[in-house]
Amino acid sequence: MQNQARRIGIISALHEEQAGLVGQMEGATVSRRGMRDYVSGHLWGQQAVCVLSRIGKVAAAATTATLIESFKVTEILFTGVAGGAGDGVRIGDLVIAEQLVQHDMDSRPLFPRFEVPLTNLDRFASDRHLSDRLARACQAFIDQDLRHALSDEDRSLFRLEAPRLHRGMVGSGDEFIHGKERLGQLRCLLPDLLAVEMEGAAVAQVCFEFGIPFAVVRTISDEADANSPVNFVHFIDKVASRYAYHLVRRFCLAGG
Repeated sequence: MQNQARRIGIISALHEEQAGLVGQMEGATVSRRGMRDYVSGHLWGQQAVCVLSRIGKVAAAATTATLIESFKVTEILFTGVAGGAGDGVRIGDLVIAEQLVQHDMDSRPLFPRFEVPLTNLDRFASDRHLSDRLARACQAFIDQDLRHALSDEDRSLFRLEAPRLHRGMVGSGDEFIHGKERLGQLRCLLPDLLAVEMEGAAVAQVCFEFGIPFAVVRTISDEADANSPVNFVHFIDKVASRYAYHLVRRFCLAGG
């Protein structure tokens, strides 16, 4: 698909994760739909629509459907933060979702646990081409942008000297995971889980049903433990916005 025909829908849950992107957008126009502002324009040469979904699966699904139906996006990128769940996944690392599961979906005995009724799927696969392109953007950010994107103080505070890129499964649910016991339960049920959050799998389901390619990247803001609320708030304010800005910039500049 030629760049002129492509229109990227960029979703984040929180204001801090998109403020820099909206400020960068050329020819921005704002449309109000369903209590959300959809900002359309160009980002680094790409047609784009930026929107805050707000938190949770229903909010993310409604936002995704609106991007597809009302704004005719041809692909969707979700950027945001998540709690680390996998071994070796640390604060400041990046996780690209290759598969997404709704960890709170349980329609037994009608359907197997985690299976989304009437889809025959318990995991939704992201688009390989978009995810590969996103992975290149993430690695370039780690290698080339990180040191000047963040202050020395913030890198030291969050120990962000050597963040890593991971690819694998992300779990979504309408639950902020902040305890070792609950995280342990999820890891027992989903041993390949890398990160937990509250929107990605809903975006994935809607994109699957509409046949729209998508990719999801999560910056690890906390380790889904008792310290998560404190780490999360500080990380969003100090770090997540800079990660999102540079990742999307590189993603757009890479073209198709």
